[in-house]
Amino acid sequence: MTSSFRTEHDSMGALKVPADALWGAQTQRAVQNFPISGLPLPRSFIAALALVKQAAARANTALKLLDDKVSQAIQAAAAEVAAGAHDSHFPLDVFQTGSGTSTNMNANEVIAALATRVLGRAVHPNDDVNMGQSSNDAIPTAIHVSAALSVRRELLPALEHLRDVLHEKEKEVAGIVKTGRTHLMDAMPVTLSQELSGWRTQIENGLARVGAVEPRLLALAQGGTAVGTGINAHPQFGQRFCAEMAALTGVPFVPARNYFEALSAQDTAVELSGQLKVLAVSLMKIANDLRWMNSGPLAGLGEIALPALQPGSSIMPGKVNPVIPEATTMVAAQVMGNDTTITVAGQSGNFQLNVMLPVIAFNLLQSIHLIANVARALADSAIAGFTVNKARLAEALDRNPILVTALNPVIGYEKGAAIAKKAYAEGKPVLEVAEKMTDLPREELKKLLDPAELTTGGIKGGTSGGG
Repeated sequence: MTSSFRTEHDSMGALKVPADALWGAQTQRAVQNFPISGLPLPRSFIAALALVKQAAARANTALKLLDDKVSQAIQAAAAEVAAGAHDSHFPLDVFQTGSGTSTNMNANEVIAALATRVLGRAVHPNDDVNMGQSSNDAIPTAIHVSAALSVRRELLPALEHLRDVLHEKEKEVAGIVKTGRTHLMDAMPVTLSQELSGWRTQIENGLARVGAVEPRLLALAQGGTAVGTGINAHPQFGQRFCAEMAALTGVPFVPARNYFEALSAQDTAVELSGQLKVLAVSLMKIANDLRWMNSGPLAGLGEIALPALQPGSSIMPGKVNPVIPEATTMVAAQVMGNDTTITVAGQSGNFQLNVMLPVIAFNLLQSIHLIANVARALADSAIAGFTVNKARLAEALDRNPILVTALNPVIGYEKGAAIAKKAYAEGKPVLEVAEKMTDLPREELKKLLDPAELTTGGIKGGTSGGG
């Protein structure tokens, strides 16, 4: 009977490995050592690490350090891994050795095994695949590469889409006036498009904030090797590596300005996470505004109706809930929590190495992925399709006592306050009460209290009164 295991060796001795596994002894030790969460590192991170191996093979061949046939086999194998052809052979838990050495060796062993099959002779995971590298620079490099690619390919396009949908919705609702709110209480009128322009600007600012991180995100640790000195790497390896990575990805990666900083600190990951947290805050605000505006439909604000996507209750027939804004708020909460983890992990740079690299990679990439996905959902399944209850908006405007603020320059604050209180107490429109309590003609009052005019700002009446 054929055994389901094979024997592999590393510097610590012999070890049984599943017969069909592409990994070797060092990965198997990590499988056994870290049965912690069942959470593997994200696919985008494994792809980036494979690109590191591919770019390194190219660089070492260009520097006359690696045999061309071995290099070609490594490159082909790494490309397969980057494309996702061997994801099942990357089983390691995110909660592992803090340098990510286990995952680096997982990549080295899988790529070496694949390259060996192609070449027909042994390709060594350390001597060949890991040539000129250390886990201590390869893993920080993979964090930057995976984050940069995910930002460019997922996050920025999704945020740009959300921005554009908001802009289109602004144009669609142009001219619709509603009651503004401060402290959740009635305030002066705004247009619905003005309200949406605030959301759009939050997203535009978020795009700018994320973009501002890129110069540091594109700076790579590769070339620093174990402690930042570049031991066992060609002096030109870092520069050549970045050129090869740029060629592979189309992204202008450059060597880190200081390898000691690039290995020992994860400040750029913390910075990017901070900007993702700001985006989460923006999305939380937008989602909650939508929930309030949609509330009801009878006993809430009922200003808009979000698209009805699914039944909202297992017991109350006809109930429909704002599911996309709710999903958005949960994503926002998760990203804020991820940022706290990344912040704590970023502090764990002890001397020449940060030792919480895997958890930084996991949380950073999850935040990017979540925001990108929920931004599209919010745009397409909530904002693009909501309808406006114009009658409800008009009714609230007509009875809003705060409209009296527009009379302040003419009749003064104290008189205005008296009119507002009486209008609220009697449930009457401000216009009706102001006509009785002032000597201003009705036509002038109508002009001064026109909600649409009040959304443009500035003083509408005379110069008497004040306070």
